[in-house]
Amino acid sequence: MGGTILITGVSGFVGAAVAKAFAADGWRVRGLARATSPATNLTDFPGEIARGDMLDAASMAAALAGCDALAHVAADYRLWAPDPEEIVRHNREGTRIVMEAALAAGVRRIVYTSSVATIAPLPGGAAGEDRPLTEQTAIGAYKRSKVVAERLVEQMVAEQGLPAVIVNPSTPIGPRDVRPTPTGRILVEAATGKIPAFVDTGLNIVHVDDVARGHVLALDKGVAGRRYILGGEDVMLEALLAEVARSVGRKPPTISLPRAPLMPLALVSEGWARLTGREPMLTRDALKMAKYRMFFASDRAKAELGYAARPWQHAVADALGWFRAQGMIG
Repeated sequence: MGGTILITGVSGFVGAAVAKAFAADGWRVRGLARATSPATNLTDFPGEIARGDMLDAASMAAALAGCDALAHVAADYRLWAPDPEEIVRHNREGTRIVMEAALAAGVRRIVYTSSVATIAPLPGGAAGEDRPLTEQTAIGAYKRSKVVAERLVEQMVAEQGLPAVIVNPSTPIGPRDVRPTPTGRILVEAATGKIPAFVDTGLNIVHVDDVARGHVLALDKGVAGRRYILGGEDVMLEALLAEVARSVGRKPPTISLPRAPLMPLALVSEGWARLTGREPMLTRDALKMAKYRMFFASDRAKAELGYAARPWQHAVADALGWFRAQGMIG
């Protein structure tokens, strides 16, 4: 298409990568960021910055003025909060406000960043887009929030003609993970020797820049209302921790812990978090999710969009390199 695209959440991990990908594809990029957002990913931003918030309709309308397309990447990405329903409200209402503003502005194409958090794992295999979770079956506030927001987008596509394609990234890692994300934090803590053991679980690892390129492809070739998993490779947590250890010259953890005995520790960790306001080291929802191997297949995106992802070890190397440059690991 080409033209001007508004990208929300550009101070964040995925949003910053998406902005770079669209700029490389020849788009004029406008990024939405709050005035209080971290500046790290904005210092070399490939376009203009519009100050605003996805929860503020007036700032969304102003940011979308003159835009041909929208990539709505911003989200409240927390796996825990003192008030879990706050995460649900933020992601539901933020998505509604952004999409209503896009309809009013007459943008021609939208790519909405959902998550594999909306997809039910497949026991003994890799799940595809045909296994949607419901709000009732999603574990934890973040997953519920993404299910609710995704269903809202689907409804607006069907009832209001919202020109939105949905992408479902798996577990991105790589550079520019400022916060860091929960997975980025695992990499940092593993690299600094703070994870001596692991549980028997697995996840789908993908380089954040491949996810970003998937957004460009989805906007160009995706079907409105259709979902596309943007994943990489299925990796056991033990193998991920071993790769991190190898990369930094440490011995990998060899102790496998059962989940059930960790539940009391998670309960204590959450209680301490409520007292201090700091994110807990371990949560009950995380342990419940660890029961499943979060493996996913990107076959639809490969076939319909031309999507591809590099080996997961490359993503680990780029993530660790960035964390090292930021002084987060030695």
